[in-house]
Amino acid sequence: MSVAVLALLPVILGVSGCAFAKSGPPGARSGTSPASRSRTPVPQRSSGGGSGGPVVPGTHLRCPGRPTHRVSSAAELTSALATAAPGETITLAPGTYAGNFVARSSGRPTAPITLCGSRAAVLAGGNVRHGYVFYLDHASWWRLDGFTVEDGQKGVVTDYATHDLIYGLYVHSIGDEAIHLRSFSSDDVVSHCVIRHAGLLVTFFGEGIYVGSAHSNWCEYTHCQPDASDNDTIVGNNIAQTTAENIDIKEGTTGGLIEDNHFDGAGMVASAATAWVNVKGNDWTISGNKGTESVGDGFQVHQVYPGWGIGNKFIGNHANVNGPGYGIYVQSSHLKTILACDNVATKAKSGLSNQHCSG
Repeated sequence: MSVAVLALLPVILGVSGCAFAKSGPPGARSGTSPASRSRTPVPQRSSGGGSGGPVVPGTHLRCPGRPTHRVSSAAELTSALATAAPGETITLAPGTYAGNFVARSSGRPTAPITLCGSRAAVLAGGNVRHGYVFYLDHASWWRLDGFTVEDGQKGVVTDYATHDLIYGLYVHSIGDEAIHLRSFSSDDVVSHCVIRHAGLLVTFFGEGIYVGSAHSNWCEYTHCQPDASDNDTIVGNNIAQTTAENIDIKEGTTGGLIEDNHFDGAGMVASAATAWVNVKGNDWTISGNKGTESVGDGFQVHQVYPGWGIGNKFIGNHANVNGPGYGIYVQSSHLKTILACDNVATKAKSGLSNQHCSG
């Protein structure tokens, strides 16, 4: 993990330390339209792994200190979320919490709000056709840590939520996107999560991690302005069995980082995705990722809206494509993509890239 990420994670972790759309509101296809980072040891990294079941990231909990609320039922969790205040910790006892859960209050830089539990604490939406299993609605400075999210139309969604950490979750069996940072959700981190089986409802919407929203949805979510979900970090995650891209970065987003993730194209549907990662924002850095098995390319850069898809940088990625495409495909040289020569592609029928590397 780079020095930049080591420095970035702690501010979201806070002083005591424990990370879509083509889419709408809970129960609808399109999501609800609603109206800065202190050094802590970086948690254990997940092992690699393919598509044959979950790979558990670090299993230790990072619940800081004594819990403010220890909950063991859906009703208790709902009540704790409704009254959550800066600096509080909500600890989930093992068990199943049925329903869709919403956080609307915010923590502070020195007093984030933590929701944590073991993998045996399961938030279960109960239906892949509607609902967000966990929704951070205008809720900033939160830490979600270690538990399981399953069985909703979307897994974890943020709207107008900044400086949140989504860490070590197991998100699986989701109708559309597993994790979606949307509507000016900036400076967030999605770290060391395991994502499996997204797109059970609509294959085209089955991304693992989705940042921003498509330009066709800007008037619905962001007052007809680009969805500037900027400076988000996606690091150390293990993503497989998504029907669409493992990660989709939308036009309107700027300056994010995708680093040290493990991608697997097993389960992708050719009509929904042609790469593990599709970058359509500006000035993203894609570094040190490993991918295997793709129906097309490993990584792609596109311009789908004027002024976007520009200035993205690829460094030290390893694409074991085992398919017909490139390791890294760039739609046009005019996009000023930086392709370092330390990127590697194996079993890519078309080669490393359609663009020359440099440096």
